[in-house]
Amino acid sequence: MDQQGSQGRENVPRTHAKHLNVATRKTPRAINRQIVLELLRAHQAISRADLARLLGMQRSAAGRIVSDLIAQGLVREGAPGATHRGRKPTMLHLDSDGRCAVAVDVRVTRTYVVATDLVGRELTAVRSFATDGEPQAFAAHLASEVHRLLADHGESGRCLGVGVAFPGMLDRSGSVVLRAPGMGWRDVRLREPLSERLGLPVVMENAAKACALALIWSARGDEPPGDLAFVSVSDGVGVGIVMAGEVLRGRNNAAGEFGHLPLSIDGPRCACGALGCWEAYVSNLATLSRFVGVPYAPHRPLPPAMARASVDDVITAARAGDAKAVTALVTTARYFGLGLASIVNAFDPDRIHVGGEITAAWRGAAALVGASVFAGASVA
Repeated sequence: MDQQGSQGRENVPRTHAKHLNVATRKTPRAINRQIVLELLRAHQAISRADLARLLGMQRSAAGRIVSDLIAQGLVREGAPGATHRGRKPTMLHLDSDGRCAVAVDVRVTRTYVVATDLVGRELTAVRSFATDGEPQAFAAHLASEVHRLLADHGESGRCLGVGVAFPGMLDRSGSVVLRAPGMGWRDVRLREPLSERLGLPVVMENAAKACALALIWSARGDEPPGDLAFVSVSDGVGVGIVMAGEVLRGRNNAAGEFGHLPLSIDGPRCACGALGCWEAYVSNLATLSRFVGVPYAPHRPLPPAMARASVDDVITAARAGDAKAVTALVTTARYFGLGLASIVNAFDPDRIHVGGEITAAWRGAAALVGASVFAGASVA
């Protein structure tokens, strides 16, 4: 038990002013506006009465917020909704007409961009380009690609902002890349320079947490998302955890870094510098290395055979009966299940969602992954 007095007080975490968002008289109204927009996004059509009920406020107060959002062109009235009795309510919707956003998916090797409406429907084809390893070059290249996308698709409307899913640890403000081992970045200030180049608001999020957030958003209406995990296997391994309907972040916004969970102290050296990380066994590069028959070496130039290959090629070869490809995928599947077992033991989620190129081989890999999970998990 902690002793009271000065010794006990020393154990109390200190909160610094730079970590606080200062409230003003306008703060509650701004928060309520965000909640209304989120409810409209989740329900896609909702009456003023139901909106007031979900907000827990008087209909007149909810009506004033809605009127402001209609005046700003963010909300529109639609056709009357169904009702069992009385007057049919006018349904409210997000107004995407003449507005769009740009979604950016940054990966170690390639970056993908697409324009969407305000509820996430794609308005353009997805474009991609090779990810630049140097931060300033990356920001310049991404800004150029976004400007080109918007110029080529003027019918998408005025862009309200850019959302960036990034493969690394970000600070709580989403401004600084604290660490991105696969890209060799550390403490890189990215959001503000990118916003300045684009002339648009930019929101950044860890890629796996962004996918977990998307799972929360995909729950329609009052349906709770439950406790779940999203695991992405691509150039790296990312995990987003949802507990009680919220993305788990941790003190330093680093919760969910299971990709760097050590599976063996004698394993291959990961891009982060540690030995035997889960990522070093199941990432795309790990699978390709097994297939080609070379050691896993994330920061060395790729041998010509690997530079020309992809995980899709390994999967295609395995389906054709190539023994090396089958062995590579079987090994990846077993290690993948071993890591999933740790997630099950740590969080006991209702379900786990898997994304990434490896899912193309899921029909053949599922049984192997499941066997590893059941062998390693105390509850499954």
